[in-house]
Amino acid sequence: MTGQLIPDRPTPLRAKRPRRTYAAAFMYDEPGPVGRRRILVGSIVSVVAIAAVVGYGLWQFGSHGQLDPARWAPFTEWPIWQYLLVGLLGTLEAAAIVAVLGGLLGVLLALGRVSSVRPVRWLCGLYIEITRTVPVLLMIYLMLFGLPQLGINLPTLWKLVVPLTIANSAVFAEIVRAGILSLPRGQREAALSLGMRPVQAMRHVVLPQAFRNVTPSLVTQLVSLLKDTSLGYIVAFTELLYRGQVLASYLHLLIPTYVAVTVIYLVVNGSLSALASRLQRGPRRRPSAQPVLPALPATPHQEESHV
Repeated sequence: MTGQLIPDRPTPLRAKRPRRTYAAAFMYDEPGPVGRRRILVGSIVSVVAIAAVVGYGLWQFGSHGQLDPARWAPFTEWPIWQYLLVGLLGTLEAAAIVAVLGGLLGVLLALGRVSSVRPVRWLCGLYIEITRTVPVLLMIYLMLFGLPQLGINLPTLWKLVVPLTIANSAVFAEIVRAGILSLPRGQREAALSLGMRPVQAMRHVVLPQAFRNVTPSLVTQLVSLLKDTSLGYIVAFTELLYRGQVLASYLHLLIPTYVAVTVIYLVVNGSLSALASRLQRGPRRRPSAQPVLPALPATPHQEESHV
């Protein structure tokens, strides 16, 4: 009687439900019961202290007449908010241009920092160190007063965009370089073993994984970039803070105007910060399911032994 070997069907492994851990547990050990209790007490004390400071500030504003409804009445009208939102569009325009140009230049600098060519690596490192040392405000003043002495007078937008691009490209470069160095060397070596050229391995294998790892950091840097555009008032660029200054001078309402500007900044930057937190928590929430290995077919030798 001829028998047939039926391969065993492996029992699929169930994905274990991930434990609840702190978001920064990969940086340090998860606190125990005493540590969690101290964190809770510290959080409560901090909230109470912040609430006391805010309450004292509101009391001071009220005692000096800053909470008078007549002072806040102009901000119930749409034309006032429309005037400020035009400045917000200018802020977003400048930030978008800097993000694109600074991001592209930052990727090139990061690739130069990890290059095997020593002069390229040295020049890129020198550029990054210099731009990270020089204040952005100084570079804006050079664009505003230095270049016109040489006969170069850029448009108002680019007097702000160029210094911010130079400064933020160095930060983007370091973020991308950290993402590249965080990957195991085996990723690139495996790509090269498949016949890819080094450029193809970097483009198709290394960079996509590096960007995925540092996406929260890149979004956080965009928040900082958006705040840096407030320096546009120096070159009289129509951005949010500049419009706020003009509106405060026109209405003679300094505190209400800057409170409205602060609210707009909080909404925009808070949305970006929430996006960064979501991107950072997203990959960790996915359970790491173990793959189910398929059953191996019987070899001819095994089939003959069961005849």
